[in-house]
Amino acid sequence: MILAIHPDNPDKRKIKQVADLLRNGGIVIYPTDTVYGLACDIMNKEAIEKICRQKGINPEKHNLTMMCSSISQLTDYALQIDNRIFHIIKNLIPGPYTFILQAGKEVPKLFKNKKKTMGVRIPDNKICQALIAELGNPIFSSSIHEDDEIIDYFTDPDLIHEQKGHLADLVIDGGSGGNVPSSVIDCTTFPVTIIREGLGRLDQFDIR
Repeated sequence: MILAIHPDNPDKRKIKQVADLLRNGGIVIYPTDTVYGLACDIMNKEAIEKICRQKGINPEKHNLTMMCSSISQLTDYALQIDNRIFHIIKNLIPGPYTFILQAGKEVPKLFKNKKKTMGVRIPDNKICQALIAELGNPIFSSSIHEDDEIIDYFTDPDLIHEQKGHLADLVIDGGSGGNVPSSVIDCTTFPVTIIREGLGRLDQFDIR
């Protein structure tokens, strides 16, 4: 199933429909401010496990990523953040950046792993933000392609539905997507380390 949602003015009824699906353990393909991704309710362990199996992800080795609506929500799931790192994050959000942070005590239970770190994003995408707000908690997210793999059809929602729709219960058509992943910044130590240079400027904040 494919559901069109306006990227600049998301229909509240449609957003609620998607949020209800996620609450019931569903998986969706959805737009972000970078590439389209797979998403589920972060509170649903079975759905997280299913996405990991589909992607061939080992939760013990990968930094699983959650999408948050704000830095306030982010701090609910991370350990105390150094003031210098907090300042960096605050100046980059919302935007196409994944921050690797020390995970709070509840995160290993959600992700069912023993890793002490996690990936966190606060995306600049109205559909994504509306979905997190309606759901009331972050969503677990993983891109629908492998890192650094750039294929044209990943930008077109109809072709995404055709090629990857079997991975999800619903594909959100939020317009043409991007094919450049987020920049990944390791914030577990200071100075921070750039793990991957993707979308988004990094030099303006002197964090190279």
